[in-house]
Amino acid sequence: MFRAPEVLLESRGPSGSSAIILTPIDADGIPSALRTFAAGVRNPDARRVLAAIAETSAERAQGELASAHKQEALALARSLGMRVRSDQSPAPFGWDGALLSDQTEAYVLLHEIAHYQLAPAERRGLIEFGLGPGPDTRDIEGAESAAVLSGTERDREEAMASLLGILWEVRLRQPALASFLDQNWLEGVAGGRAARHFTSVLQSLRDEGFVNAEARPTLRLR
Repeated sequence: MFRAPEVLLESRGPSGSSAIILTPIDADGIPSALRTFAAGVRNPDARRVLAAIAETSAERAQGELASAHKQEALALARSLGMRVRSDQSPAPFGWDGALLSDQTEAYVLLHEIAHYQLAPAERRGLIEFGLGPGPDTRDIEGAESAAVLSGTERDREEAMASLLGILWEVRLRQPALASFLDQNWLEGVAGGRAARHFTSVLQSLRDEGFVNAEARPTLRLR
């Protein structure tokens, strides 16, 4: 999961079941936290992006809607050239260097798609993109042996993948706010750290062409 300066989770992936929510926010406190966050965002474009995230649901989709969201995510993956592993046996990896496991939720798939876009070609062919095991990784040793990125470089990519995946959720009208909360983007909101981190990561995605001027995700591959 994410180990960026202001976005800290337990391990590499975005799975809510493995996340450490550093400062839990109950449902009633979300609007106030978001207002505080927005007040610290100086850039008008970044404020608009935050507003678009805040307009989505803070609750994960269930039932048929969740299934529809998953199919949208898989269609996006295929459009980017990702092949999908769809057999019923447990997948050892979320991404095995060639195939994306479909045994997870839409928001996790969108996060993996973001990693696929951000990883250079040589890492797209590595297990878990060379980042080590995530919460859905069953073959921990295999993922660890394939890891080539660590430290600050991994932190930066994890933060960018988190926000890019969330922006795909916004684009597809899926519950982006749920991911924004789960992935601890509101950590440090009172002191302005969260706002600065959000603005910086968004600018990096823009600068590198992964989102356009309106902060809509592009189909760019690194």
